[in-house]
Amino acid sequence: MPAGGRNWEGFGSDPYLQGIACAETIKGIQDQHVMATIKHFVGNEQEHFRQAWEWGLPNAISSNIDDRTMHEIYAWPFGDAVKAGVASVMCSYNQVNNSYACGNSKLLNGILKDELGFQGFVMSDWLAQRSGVASALAGLDMTMPGDGLGWADGKSLWGPKLSQAVLNGSLPLDRLDDMVTRIVASWYQLGQDNHTLFDATGPNFSSFTEEKMGVTAPGSPTEQSLVEVNKFVDVQADHAKIAQEIAIESIVMLKNERDWLPMSRNAEFGVERIPWKNKKLKVGIFGEDAGPGEGPNACPDRGCNQGTLAMGWGSGAVELPYLITPAEALQKGFNASRVEVTKYLANDLPGLQESRALEGRDVCIVFANSDAGEGFVSWNGIKGDRNDLRLQKGGDELILEVADKCGGGKGKTIVVYHAVGPVLVDKWINHKKIKAVFAAHLPGQESGNAIASIIFGDESPSGKLPYTMAKRAEDYGDGGEVMYTPNDVVPQQDFTEGIYIDYRWLNRDGLFPVDPQFSFAYGLQYTGFSMDNIQLEVKKPKSAFPAPRPAPGARPPVYNGTVPPVEEALWPKDIRRLDKYIYPYIDSAADIRHGHYPYPKGYDTEQPLSGAGGDEGGNPDLWETYAVISVEMRNSGKFPAKAVPQLWLSYPPNSEATVDFPKRVLRGFDKFYLKPGQSKKVEFPVTRRDLSYWNVEEQNWLMLTKGNYVFSVGLDERTPVRQILW
Repeated sequence: MPAGGRNWEGFGSDPYLQGIACAETIKGIQDQHVMATIKHFVGNEQEHFRQAWEWGLPNAISSNIDDRTMHEIYAWPFGDAVKAGVASVMCSYNQVNNSYACGNSKLLNGILKDELGFQGFVMSDWLAQRSGVASALAGLDMTMPGDGLGWADGKSLWGPKLSQAVLNGSLPLDRLDDMVTRIVASWYQLGQDNHTLFDATGPNFSSFTEEKMGVTAPGSPTEQSLVEVNKFVDVQADHAKIAQEIAIESIVMLKNERDWLPMSRNAEFGVERIPWKNKKLKVGIFGEDAGPGEGPNACPDRGCNQGTLAMGWGSGAVELPYLITPAEALQKGFNASRVEVTKYLANDLPGLQESRALEGRDVCIVFANSDAGEGFVSWNGIKGDRNDLRLQKGGDELILEVADKCGGGKGKTIVVYHAVGPVLVDKWINHKKIKAVFAAHLPGQESGNAIASIIFGDESPSGKLPYTMAKRAEDYGDGGEVMYTPNDVVPQQDFTEGIYIDYRWLNRDGLFPVDPQFSFAYGLQYTGFSMDNIQLEVKKPKSAFPAPRPAPGARPPVYNGTVPPVEEALWPKDIRRLDKYIYPYIDSAADIRHGHYPYPKGYDTEQPLSGAGGDEGGNPDLWETYAVISVEMRNSGKFPAKAVPQLWLSYPPNSEATVDFPKRVLRGFDKFYLKPGQSKKVEFPVTRRDLSYWNVEEQNWLMLTKGNYVFSVGLDERTPVRQILW
């Protein structure tokens, strides 16, 4: 959903892109011996009604997703995460097919642990656990501390209740053993038992306070002594350089009319560096989004849109150590002897008109933005999800005012916007005075330096849109619309679009039935690229089914299996109880009363294992390379730049009327630096998984063996340059 509040925490609208990006992120985290947690599993696509009571309703929304769509779209990236060895998976707040995700056995035991072979532990989000024994039977391994059905109430659905459940026979002991084993195994997996890697003397910092002194149990009102909890260790190292590189590579150039940019610090234009015609270039910088506002951390959890937008809001936000604004970096960057810079860092149109700041400007650079975040934060009538896809705080009107009146209508305008996702730009994108447009996304602390590097031509823009930008919100289809008003006491969100989301939806009937404003993976550069000599190397022949599920590579440990005596679970005599802290201990042996627990029908019947499983990430054959497509890529322009070639797959025409396929799907991409005239051979390995679709009847991944797969290589979703058949 383009307006989804937490979209900015992910990697885009395509499951293949999400899978590759999250796997690389997991490797980066876990290479540092830190557990990564992939979330949210699964179907958490909007903030409205995401959890019980947060929106006044007793139940969370139900994301109703068919089996094929679940596998090919929503569970797909989690397969990459499991293949990468992720230690933990967090289940989501919402319901899936009217069963809470953290208590949905099909999701947790079936898809995640059986089909995808997940070996780590499943943890709940805060308040996402909605049952006790039932969620344990469904595959939940760890619950968030401190609450049960109410926020921070200290009344856990597990804790002593879990001990009771084992002792009274409600929860099989081997399920508890499995929960503990998965958690401890992840601890060993990341080497966290190795004291040479970690300082075990105490905490480095507390996220609950910015003060040096605090309490060690901040969630409890029990009286505690103050201790040092923050050591204020500067760990930034070369983070500024890395942050700037990431911000630069995330900037997408949407428009550069007649190759007008780059513009040098000395007022020279284009790759040819044509000097400005007059003695001194007069540049104006406009918009609140170019300036500091009230400071980068003015609102808790970044929960307001003020100043330049560097990140979205919510629990995914962080404290910025500093924030370089665009206005600061641009003014500092220009050669003052060749360029005169003025600034108007507000969106107030009457004030702008009265200031006459647009008069006499040769070039106007205008900034605007669109913000969103997690649903527990509200700002200016926006609660999590964006209310629409427009720029906020009058951004569209500001852009039009600047473009119309820059230099009395004679000046040229550059538009830069920061946003949490796609925006509608139809009001001004074709304005004759707007020469260049940049989607600068959420650049973080080095924001200004990043956009200055692109405008000044230190580097060519190389970012590609991780979503489609439509001309109208309606072009995304019904499945692209946030449900803002509940349709039931348990809101029912039917994913009727199935596998047809984003560019797949716009392509759904025939060839390009709906033209986007800018296609998925679109992004201009200061140079051009050519592709030649596409080749196909077959590694394995086509076959309908993957190889049989292999025998387990390891067996789980076998434990005693005897339920311990009740006395082991009683409160120790000398422990100090902290109020609202969760302990496993029970008050009395009398609390244990045996009875019959209503296990689900068939719970004691051993189920056959899925043919799609067999290892981390699923059946190992799914990850085997079946073909390699290669192409020669050349920088055919005059500017050094990073090339971003992409591989697109079209399925063979299928005679089965019940199975249809998108026009094309992403199945590979790369990024590398090329000097003018330099070439590189690019290879795209294609796995069985990439070639397959989820067959609901067979409950397995099937490859089509009749007809030809079409592989296209290009620079965005709509412009294939070279094609080859298999």
